[in-house]
Amino acid sequence: MKKYILLLAGLFCLTGFCGTEAKTTFKVLQMNLWHGTSKVPGGYQGVIDILEQVDPDVVFFCEIWDGPKFIANITEEMKKRGKTYYGETFDLAIGVLTKFKPDSVQKRCIVPGDEGRAMVKMLTTIEGRQVAFYSCHLDYTHYECYLPRGYSGTTWKKIDGPVTDEKTVLEANRLAYRDESIRAFIAEAKRDAALGRAVIMGGDFNEPSHLDWGERTKDLWDHNGAVIRWDCSMMLHEAGFKDAYREKHPDPVRCPGFTFPAGNRLAEQAKLEKLAWAPEVDERDRIDFIYYLPAASTLRLKEAKIIGPSETLLRGKVVEHDSKDEVLTPDCVWPSDHNGNLATFTIRK
Repeated sequence: MKKYILLLAGLFCLTGFCGTEAKTTFKVLQMNLWHGTSKVPGGYQGVIDILEQVDPDVVFFCEIWDGPKFIANITEEMKKRGKTYYGETFDLAIGVLTKFKPDSVQKRCIVPGDEGRAMVKMLTTIEGRQVAFYSCHLDYTHYECYLPRGYSGTTWKKIDGPVTDEKTVLEANRLAYRDESIRAFIAEAKRDAALGRAVIMGGDFNEPSHLDWGERTKDLWDHNGAVIRWDCSMMLHEAGFKDAYREKHPDPVRCPGFTFPAGNRLAEQAKLEKLAWAPEVDERDRIDFIYYLPAASTLRLKEAKIIGPSETLLRGKVVEHDSKDEVLTPDCVWPSDHNGNLATFTIRK
């Protein structure tokens, strides 16, 4: 009998029922709403339907229009569907929506000169562990991944030819406030880590990753031979942060994970705004991210997917995907010109 009791106890621990092994699995969704869903007919309802179908526990929104009203309306609509969410924007164009009751919500990582683009930071407790969630939308100006493609990152017009020198591209790129924002975030996140908190951040960076602009990709997607160590991703990498999608899909050739521009056929048909900004080249890039700090041994990444249309935008035309990316396409209106990210984490006591 004693042997059977010990065997049952072992099985309970292996299946997660043992008290010391208790864990929670939660999903984090990152989405750009493209002028508050105004550019795609039915876009607002699309957000409701996406939340209903995907059932995320935390959502990083950016490009929210009329933030407090938008969040209040979303939470009310989800309550009708039996789902309780809490949300905050601080009148910014970014916000956090969460099923976890927040311990606190703050406006953080404010950069002098770019005060209107702070991050929204939410602290919450999951399985007795405090987690810091950050929603961001980095400066959209000086979008210099266009320079190697022969377009200006400030006027979005064609230039005399591709600019592929890394130093020149990065000097132009640093005229934006993106690097300052990420530097401020890393400083704040280090304080979180020192207090034992797990850290998860997501948003539209308006800048690619160095993981996608290396030797293996220099002759793809109109990079024209450029190899560029983009500042934001490099700083996060050096600070110990992990790029959720690239952790689960490490091959940038097989799984480029493009998030902008999205192949949103409904938006193309509506003609309310252009999808392509550099329509004569392959402008596709991965500029939307979820990052996490794995230093907290209790936090684990379970899976990561791109979420959005099943098609892509190539030289101004919506076409079928030409990659092996894992793309989740909700059965509803997609409200953006960006694809998003969906990451699933586990956290243990």
